[in-house]
Amino acid sequence: MSSNPAPASASDSRANSHIGESRRERVARQGRRARLYMWACLLVAVLALLVVLVSANTHAVKLGWAVGSTHASLDWIILAAAVLGWLLGITTAVVFNHRTRRPG
Repeated sequence: MSSNPAPASASDSRANSHIGESRRERVARQGRRARLYMWACLLVAVLALLVVLVSANTHAVKLGWAVGSTHASLDWIILAAAVLGWLLGITTAVVFNHRTRRPG
């Protein structure tokens, strides 16, 4: 008879992979997973809201400019304003970071 134990199968090693993990590490890992699921659910909710917003605002509206006016679909106006605001926010953050960084 051999005194060496049988090698563990792949499923046994996966089931016991938490043995080398402390309680704090496991709680941190599970917390990260919960936050990822929360962000994924939030993203799905925002996308669903965006679909509802677009489908409810497909009619054309008059857009007044300083030198004239045009007609455009309201959903495209909302989307363009959102993208423009996002890009301006990123630009502002970059400029503020550049102007307030530490010298050297």
